Amino acid sequence: MSGDPRLSELTAKVATVSDIFAARCDIRRHEDWYLLKLQEELGELTAEALRASGRARRRDESAEDQRLALEDEAADLFAMLLLFCRHHDIDIAQALERKWFKYLPHTPLPAASVDER
Repeated sequence: MSGDPRLSELTAKVATVSDIFAARCDIRRHEDWYLLKLQEELGELTAEALRASGRARRRDESAEDQRLALEDEAADLFAMLLLFCRHHDIDIAQALERKWFKYLPHTPLPAASVDER
């Protein structure tokens, strides 16, 4: 789990929703379920991005509904990534610091303040 309180809070909320959904739909989350769900959600995000760019068949939706669909699929993918990290005990904030942010002048991510909640 992340040492970043914002990510920890998001992950806890996502996990609660996922647990509710799994119980209601009798979903068994086996070892590779998290990875397979990431792939599924990436496919759905890809489909919405292609629709939004005019490179796939569009639904009979307003531009606002198309945008909301794209945002919703991005949220699904992000939520599944949080669950994947939680399941595999990956501190994603620490991994970002190590893998990506090493190229920046050293400035650790700010902790969430009480005002941001």
